[in-house]
Amino acid sequence: MELRLDNPLWLWLLVPVIAYFGLLGYRNFKRYAKLYRFIYAVRFLTAALLVFALAEPAAYRPAQEEQIIFLMDRSASMEGLEGEMADAIETAISNKKDSQNIGVYTFAEDFQTLLPVSKEPRPLPREQAKGDGRHTNLARAIELAANSGNTDLATRVVVLTDGNETQASALESLNRLDRDRVQIDVLPLQQADKNDAAIIGFETPADAFLGEAQAFSVSIDSDKETTGQLVFSRNDQEFGRQKISLVEGENLFSYTYPALEEGMAKYEARLELESDAFLENNALISITEVEGNPEVLVVSGSEASPIPGVLDTENIRVTSITANQLPANLSSILQHDSVIFDNVSGTSVGSQQMAVIEQAVQQFGMGFMMVGGDQSFGLGGYFKSPIERILPVEMEVKGKHELPSLGLVIVMDRSGSMAGTKMELAKEAAARSVELLREDDTVGVIAFDDQPWQIVPTEKLADPKEAADKILSVSPGGGTEIYRSLEEAYSQLEDLELQRKHIILLTDGQSSTSNDYDSLIEDGKDKNVTLSTVSIGSDADKNLLESLATTGSGRYYDVTDATTIPAILSRETIMMSRTYIVDKPFQPVVYNSRWNDLFTAGVPQMNAYIATTAKSTASVALESEEEDPVLATWNYGLGKTIAYTSGSGGWSGDFQSWQNWPAFWNRTVSELLPSFAEIPFSVTAKQQGVYAIEDPSRKSAIINVTAVDEKGNEVPLKSEPVAPGEIEVTMDAEPGLVFFSVSNENGASYRTGLTVPYGAEYKISNPNLPLLTTLAERSGGQVLGSLDEAMRDIPYESGSQKPIQQFLLLLAMLLFFADITIRRFGLRMPIRKKEKIAEAEQTDQTIGQLIKAKKRS
Repeated sequence: MELRLDNPLWLWLLVPVIAYFGLLGYRNFKRYAKLYRFIYAVRFLTAALLVFALAEPAAYRPAQEEQIIFLMDRSASMEGLEGEMADAIETAISNKKDSQNIGVYTFAEDFQTLLPVSKEPRPLPREQAKGDGRHTNLARAIELAANSGNTDLATRVVVLTDGNETQASALESLNRLDRDRVQIDVLPLQQADKNDAAIIGFETPADAFLGEAQAFSVSIDSDKETTGQLVFSRNDQEFGRQKISLVEGENLFSYTYPALEEGMAKYEARLELESDAFLENNALISITEVEGNPEVLVVSGSEASPIPGVLDTENIRVTSITANQLPANLSSILQHDSVIFDNVSGTSVGSQQMAVIEQAVQQFGMGFMMVGGDQSFGLGGYFKSPIERILPVEMEVKGKHELPSLGLVIVMDRSGSMAGTKMELAKEAAARSVELLREDDTVGVIAFDDQPWQIVPTEKLADPKEAADKILSVSPGGGTEIYRSLEEAYSQLEDLELQRKHIILLTDGQSSTSNDYDSLIEDGKDKNVTLSTVSIGSDADKNLLESLATTGSGRYYDVTDATTIPAILSRETIMMSRTYIVDKPFQPVVYNSRWNDLFTAGVPQMNAYIATTAKSTASVALESEEEDPVLATWNYGLGKTIAYTSGSGGWSGDFQSWQNWPAFWNRTVSELLPSFAEIPFSVTAKQQGVYAIEDPSRKSAIINVTAVDEKGNEVPLKSEPVAPGEIEVTMDAEPGLVFFSVSNENGASYRTGLTVPYGAEYKISNPNLPLLTTLAERSGGQVLGSLDEAMRDIPYESGSQKPIQQFLLLLAMLLFFADITIRRFGLRMPIRKKEKIAEAEQTDQTIGQLIKAKKRS
């Protein structure tokens, strides 16, 4: 056993301690009594112990054991080599010594245990867990392996890999390892020919004009000679196929295609082969901005919109679609400069499309307008949706209209088939509906499987948050029995004195029993109870649910996109709880706006509109006699949005025959077009996940960047300034298309799309021998040709250290209290017998002398 000091410099404090006590002892030690000499020694020992404790001493005990840890790379680039690696490791383990502990781990982006560190030899399990193999994090794997098992033992980490790391830096991780304990050996591995070809480059012009010939350049790497087809698509629509022959190595192809459509074009090059190892590396995307006239997308509801017929199509390109054709990806939406919803119900627009539109407006300056009708605004189910957030009006009507008393019961399926997304969306929808109600409204929620469960009692809404929390706590399970739950809902509503009483039934299944629904619903109608039904998925009894809604004087919804469920329940709740349509002729009040000059000859009469409430920062251009906004605008992020609460048809009344009706719509569209100044920031990829963004003019003091993926989700990123007018952005995004919105403090903005390529795991590459060699050399290990030498002795020493600092402090504390005790109470020394006799004789002599002296006197 050895004594080791982690901070020996503290021992220099012994010099002043020894000097102090030495000087004190030299002057006074001889004069001290034994007791004080003892106290002197205790104090010196206490001070010495404290100094030694500061040096952090530890008792070191050497050990004869050592541990060898194998690390198997199971990332995508090593696919197919798992068996070969396992066999090599088992052969090596069979030659282990008794003093060697063995552990086997696998890694890719994650780290998994195959065999925990143990002294007993065991066979490797052949069924290995499949983790995420899209990345190789060699650095984390080495650190975790080095700190596995007994960290007091000398350790050798044997890594079987191609060394092509895609996350972190293994060389940097060496600085965090115990260099006197851990040694790293590497066994470089290389795939045999995998019959793989990969598109490694695809370039199109950044900008083009309508009709211009665009040069496409495609670079393909192949490890064999083969033939295939190169397929090109624009905005997910195929437009060209080319037969190609590939040679081993890099192949370059060039083509020319005309720019036939305006707007942002997402081009994709895709490689099709008969046999290919990885499909992940067979496609790349490029973005081209095709300049031309402004592009407006008009989305119609149940009836075709008349708006395209009054727009100036010579200067504005207009595309008309139905709500079901609305794209759900950002690149397709950004083809257009503005989007107009004409009486479009939120029940036909999924949450994905709403989120994409919000990002397009906020981050990329696209304009958006909602036109009124019986399927729009609050009646369309847009309450608390992304669409409501971007509009200048709130769907809620605040205090200006008489509202009917309402009783609402939501009957919600919680059977096992609802588990997952459907259940979560149904709960969110029910909770949102509760939030729409007032305190005086009556609400109840019944969840059912093979029996009804009362989640929220049917009574006046006292605490909306508590009710919402109860709804969100519902869990799925059980069968499906509809009738008893529906019967319970009717019985709870029938006798209530309310102006409107409504039931919403939501299910994805078929009832296990059949009963007389017609009598139940007819009796309810006699007591003013109505019923709407929502059918989710293909397994629901659509015929029954549609019949129930028809008989119950309600509405039937056949849901294929579960994300529309919240909009459906919001719409149903609002239709019952509010009178949103103001259906009486009126002349709008005109305020100062960009439309003013159109009304110099007078203001036509309107017939109807949807009641809303203007947001505090909105600009109201037209207002009803009841002070409800009819035409309102505001800026949302980089974009502008407009709410027109009247309609494009009969609701607009005399506006349709008004001479300025076409000018009104063209002026409105011009207001929607992006109004910010655009400067060409440059965005270039420096390496995977790292981008440099630069203002060529160097005039931008602050550069703000937002990244959004195709689904409209904001991508987390970190930005760091590197020079005036230049920043570096780091982000971790899935392969595909990512859109950058770049702006500065002066309001200038720029948008572009960049491709996040497939990971380096899917590239055709050789082992990274320089990295692996450096790892081995810096840690004192070897680059192995096989695992035969992996079981050799480790040159480092094993052993454990037990700190004794606390023991020294405890001993010093005991001596300190001993010092205090002795000084306070002293030590009673026993008096020897001879000393007592001498003392008595001396006393007798003294008394005798006193008596003699008295007689003489």
